Amino acid sequence: MKGSVLNYDPQSGTGLISGNDDRRYTFSGMDVQSDFNALSVGAIVDFTPEDNIAKSIFIIEPPRSASLNINLGDGARGGKSRIVAALLALFLGSLGIHKFYLGYNRAGVIMLVISLGGWLMFGIPTMIIGFIAFIECIIYLMKSDDEFYNTYVAHKKEWF
Repeated sequence: MKGSVLNYDPQSGTGLISGNDDRRYTFSGMDVQSDFNALSVGAIVDFTPEDNIAKSIFIIEPPRSASLNINLGDGARGGKSRIVAALLALFLGSLGIHKFYLGYNRAGVIMLVISLGGWLMFGIPTMIIGFIAFIECIIYLMKSDDEFYNTYVAHKKEWF
């Protein structure tokens, strides 16, 4: 049966699918048989229904709303733009500002403390944090908007 993902929580690995039969089916991320990183709200999926539970889930089509959001400049869903994140990483990355922008406060504080405290050790830790931020800038720019959203917004990957 085909349907679309209504809700997905990557923390718990559970979600809800609206089937073409106008019924809703709960699912576990362990039942996703195709590219798990492409799973997000709005994705069109094919699944096997078993007592209001979706099994053997295959992602057929990623969400369509991503291209509209890209044109509006607000990133791929969720209001987090990969371009803004990359620019923050490039210019203010050693202070961890791009981490704060993405909602990773712990990672941002780690980068900020190491960067500010690094000046006590001849700036070497600060340069290392700056290099890490530069690498993250390049990674953000190399990803598509959908990949960026799935990796850093939906699945909350804090580092690289």
